[in-house]
Amino acid sequence: LAQKYDPQRERELRTWIEGTTGRRIGDSFMDGLKDGVILCELINKLQPGSVQKVNEPIQNWHKLENIGNFLRAITRYGVKPHDIFEANDLFENTNHTQVQSTLIALASQAKTKGNNVTLGVKYAEKQQRRFQPEKLREGRNIIGLQMGTNKFASQQGMTAYGTRRHLYDPKLGTDQPLDQATISLQMGTNKGASQAGMTAPGTKRQIFEPALGMERCDTLTIGLQMGSNKGASQQGMTVYGLPRQVYDPKYC
Repeated sequence: LAQKYDPQRERELRTWIEGTTGRRIGDSFMDGLKDGVILCELINKLQPGSVQKVNEPIQNWHKLENIGNFLRAITRYGVKPHDIFEANDLFENTNHTQVQSTLIALASQAKTKGNNVTLGVKYAEKQQRRFQPEKLREGRNIIGLQMGTNKFASQQGMTAYGTRRHLYDPKLGTDQPLDQATISLQMGTNKGASQAGMTAPGTKRQIFEPALGMERCDTLTIGLQMGSNKGASQQGMTVYGLPRQVYDPKYC
């Protein structure tokens, strides 16, 4: 924080405070403000009566009370709370950068209120607009340019809801489709398509490999791909529904 302290700003603040209060701060800027007397006189010059009593800096609590009265006075004057330093920042020399920032914010507030101040910035004044309810209702029917624009929009070439949209590529030299039955090349083509060799729905499809010398099989032949029923026997099987006895000959 010490690296952010601006000596040029200090010289400008010194000139402004000494010119406003008529009192000399001293060689050390912060030490001259530490007792809070000059600060209280400064805010009283900007807004008379801000600090009713300025304590003589006899003891430390007198100085801290003066600084506290100054901080409360500039808050009422309009300085934002986040711009105001703590009393110990000045009294214990812990944050001179924040003290400098507070004094600059005070100068900006004084400039905004019309005082002749050469440093700081003038805050923008609040410009509140009030519209009649009729105007607000009319604005609901206007599409703002922030949402884009509908100028030059057209529904030319659009079909009715639910109908198909014709897709075609003019670069291929194809004619524009005129009916609903046209399938463009972007969807593929059905030229050369055939249903030869297809069976009726639900029937088996015979799969075989001609390269292996396999012959076409009929619907009654069980291929080896499904296993084999050679050597199969139902010997020892019981009637359906009866329990199957499982035993080990070693224990019988």
